[in-house]
Amino acid sequence: MKNRYIAPVAIGVGIAFLLYSCGATIPKKATAVQNFNKSKYLGKWYEIARLDFKYEKGLNNVTAEYSLNDNGTIKVDNKGYNVKKDKWEQSIGKAKFVTKDNVGMLKVSFFGPFYSGYNVLAIDPDYKYALVSGESLQYLWLLSRATSIPENIKLDYLRKAQEIGYDTSELVLVKHDRN
Repeated sequence: MKNRYIAPVAIGVGIAFLLYSCGATIPKKATAVQNFNKSKYLGKWYEIARLDFKYEKGLNNVTAEYSLNDNGTIKVDNKGYNVKKDKWEQSIGKAKFVTKDNVGMLKVSFFGPFYSGYNVLAIDPDYKYALVSGESLQYLWLLSRATSIPENIKLDYLRKAQEIGYDTSELVLVKHDRN
């Protein structure tokens, strides 16, 4: 009798997992940038600091390059130098806007139909510096068009991250010492 319920329950759990992973969220106190200009955001960004997680552990010289795909999605080309393995690593994915393409709330995928939140929380008028969050307080990046960032801008963005609830003392500062 119990066995006939296993398949429907497993299917239901699988569907719930797919629906959850295909969405994108933003941390509770965070707000995505309004009047976001995707054309100005495209191009190469240098990772200045991040909250470390398994896919970036041990990487330095990390960059993200964004370009338009033919279908209107954004190509995400992440590269970083793995110090322990003494080699470059690359991951290519795609990003889509969650609501409108003038709101800095996107979802990004590197693994088929599975998406995670990618939220631009702050950006300067010239699109030189950006504060980006994932879907929770476990993911945060400070990005720059150059390999460094002015201290006053860094402090301003870190203050904003702290107000949202991020523990900025856990940030990994990313070295840029290789071409």
